[in-house]
Amino acid sequence: MAAIAAAAGVTRQTVYAHFGTRSALLDAVADRVTEEAMAAMDAAEAEGGRALDTLLRLQDIGWRLFERHPVLLQLGTAPVHAEADRARHEPVAARLTRLVEKGQAEGEFDPGPPAAWLVAAVTALGHAAGNEVGAGRMTVSEAAAQLRTATLRVLEAGTQ
Repeated sequence: MAAIAAAAGVTRQTVYAHFGTRSALLDAVADRVTEEAMAAMDAAEAEGGRALDTLLRLQDIGWRLFERHPVLLQLGTAPVHAEADRARHEPVAARLTRLVEKGQAEGEFDPGPPAAWLVAAVTALGHAAGNEVGAGRMTVSEAAAQLRTATLRVLEAGTQ
C-alpha cells in the first residue's frame, strides 16, 4: 500500500480511504489492467492475419502489461474472490477460444484437442512463465521466449 500511495503521490491513509483494504485495491487494479488488456487485444485482433500471429501478438501484449504493472505479481498470490477473478478472465478466455478455433479450422493448430483445453493449457503456461519471472528465475525476455516455444508445441502450430 505504501508503494502504491507513493507512486500516486498520496498517503497510505488516502489509499485506504478510497479502497478500504489491500484486497479491494488489488481487485480494482486487476479490473483496470483487464480493461487495458482488452483494449490492446481489440487493437491486435483488428490487425487480422493468421490465428497464430494474432495469438503471439496477444502474448506480447500480456508481457508489456506485466512489465508496466509489476503489481500483477502480487495479484497471482493474493487471496482472490473466485467469482471476480473468473469474471475478469472470462472475456480473455472466450477471445482466445475463438482464436484457437479459427486456427484449428484453418489448419494452423492441432484440431484434435478441444479449443477450451488448449486455451487452458496456454493460459497455465503463461501463468507459469509469469511466476518464474516473479521468483527471479527468469527475465521477462527469457520467460516470453519460453512461453512462445511452449505455446507452439502445445498448439502443434505449423505441423498440420
